[in-house]
Amino acid sequence: MNGDRPARVVVVGGGFAGVASARRLAGQPGVRVTLLERTGYHQFQPLLYQVATAELTPADIRFDLEEMFAKDDNVEVRAAEVVAADPSAPSVTLAGGEVVAGDLLVLAAGSQPNFFHTPGADRHTFPLYSLEDAERVRSRVLQLFEDAAAKPELVDEGALTFVVIGAGATGVETAGALAELVHDVMPHVHPQLAVAGAQVILVDLGHAVLGPFSPDAHDYAAKQLQRRGVQLRLGTSAKEIGPGHVTLSDGTTVPTHLTVWGGGLMAAPLAAGSGLSQGRGGRIDVQPDLTVEGFPSVYALGDLANIPGADDQALPQLGSVAQQAGDWAGRNILAGLRGEDRRPFQYHDKGIMAMIGRKSAVAEIGEHRHELHGRLAFAAWLGVHAQLLANAGVELKAFLAWADEFYLRSHHRSAALLDPATIDTPRIHWKDH
Repeated sequence: MNGDRPARVVVVGGGFAGVASARRLAGQPGVRVTLLERTGYHQFQPLLYQVATAELTPADIRFDLEEMFAKDDNVEVRAAEVVAADPSAPSVTLAGGEVVAGDLLVLAAGSQPNFFHTPGADRHTFPLYSLEDAERVRSRVLQLFEDAAAKPELVDEGALTFVVIGAGATGVETAGALAELVHDVMPHVHPQLAVAGAQVILVDLGHAVLGPFSPDAHDYAAKQLQRRGVQLRLGTSAKEIGPGHVTLSDGTTVPTHLTVWGGGLMAAPLAAGSGLSQGRGGRIDVQPDLTVEGFPSVYALGDLANIPGADDQALPQLGSVAQQAGDWAGRNILAGLRGEDRRPFQYHDKGIMAMIGRKSAVAEIGEHRHELHGRLAFAAWLGVHAQLLANAGVELKAFLAWADEFYLRSHHRSAALLDPATIDTPRIHWKDH
């Protein structure tokens, strides 16, 4: 690198990993950072399901990246979509054809849904991996209730049948929150509509919800979901998905006009557009120091990467993994610029956790997986996610106020949250089905 100018670091992605790496490099002498993110904002992904079920507004979990780095003169934020990377240059190409070159690349472009070649899934499901996804789910739910209120006979056509594919954390949290919205909130919004026909169905090929958790957690989560009226279809997969139905592997067809896809994720398209070695989930394989083999100036992080953990097993796609890897990559970049050795990434395991609904959560904390349920699990969940926000440089007061209100309140939703007109989404043409 040219010693007469600052080292140029190009960071692709404004998620936990990208923001953490840029945060570590911010204010450091001899470094210039260009942070590229298509949307221009950081989304707090663990709460997407809360936006989807009208608990939060999009603005509650959307944080402008320019504002986050406004005081850091050596960080430039650009709202731009990266479509390809050249690890040899190193450089990236933007959607408009512009090439942005640097001395080092940090690739942290995140994930996309993995539909596992399920027929119709890419066209007729509603994924839940971005803020835009969450807004579409919320709009569709509210639209379906409006349509059913106007024409109650639509309930028999699946207007109030909501199917969630995947019983991991995303699916469980979404199903639990949907059930509370359907059974506890919407009857107050549409009192003339009998919601007895409303259903939330959770489908998974596995035989337990929250598969990575312990058997006790499986049982607890299943009971909490069923208490909220969620139907569990375990040991069953979605074989085909249409605009008004889901066909399951047991031969049954469920009429529905909202199928939420939480059935898995894979690396964002940039992984394939980089020419780098891809492993499981299409993710880029990285070395212990988070660089790509053969390209010491290229780091891959977060959901875009297979990061080796204990016994060389790839670490899970968690916000805490992404955030810690981003910070570690920033430290390694600075060490390299000082001529020091880069250190292998050491992940501090904070455990796994999921919200099942208001006042119900499950958490397995730390490397030894100490299990918590209910109020204590919610407190653990809150602490981990508050730290993720703090590490991103986000103001915590609103988040903590929401958490307090979320735990205590019951059926309240603001009019704005329950107004489907706030999001532009295509109407359902019922006669087509």
